[in-house]
Amino acid sequence: MSFVEYADSEMLAIALANVLAGELTAALDHQDRVLFVVPGGTTPGPVFDDLCDADLDWDRVDVLLSDERWLPEAHIRSNTRLIRERLLTGRAARARYLPLYAKAETPETVLPELEANIVPHLPIAVCLLGMGADMHTASLFPGADRFEDALAPRAPILVPMRAPNVPEVRVTLSARVLDEALCKHIVITGEQKRAAIERARYMRPVEAPIAAVLSGATVHWAP
Repeated sequence: MSFVEYADSEMLAIALANVLAGELTAALDHQDRVLFVVPGGTTPGPVFDDLCDADLDWDRVDVLLSDERWLPEAHIRSNTRLIRERLLTGRAARARYLPLYAKAETPETVLPELEANIVPHLPIAVCLLGMGADMHTASLFPGADRFEDALAPRAPILVPMRAPNVPEVRVTLSARVLDEALCKHIVITGEQKRAAIERARYMRPVEAPIAAVLSGATVHWAP
């Protein structure tokens, strides 16, 4: 893990957007299409605002969320809604979006179809993740019903997740798939999360899920 500190969130957003654009461009030099995984939540929004107009061949970029709430795209808590408003606009509107939600009562009934849509695009070329103050990333929540399945070395690509105090069912990429990304970045802000990620370096993934993806990752932090 490497750590990059910025003076403020605005500088972080500009610099990280440039890094991501550069890595996507480099990956496109060697592949016909590349997979770009992004998080939901509020922290990456400013990064997306700067990245969406980057001058790269977005027509050859596939965008996939690291995790999604099992909610229709129009729902205010949908991660898909967030990235359509903040990332898949401007030049990046030409990217192809790979959904983690389909119209079904539960994710289990359509999981094979969702996975089949992702498999041809793996491994992830560039992965951007966030982290909660509890050290979870994506929807890898300690105490969730399939938490250990999602951390397993031979975990499936997607894992449905139901966790205490989490109102919606989630679908998440497994730790294995996230960790196999060719370029990994974690974006966090605030002293609480900085202290949390420093602790996570010395913890097991079952205690601190972010630890499952720290090897080789770059952490981007601003106060």
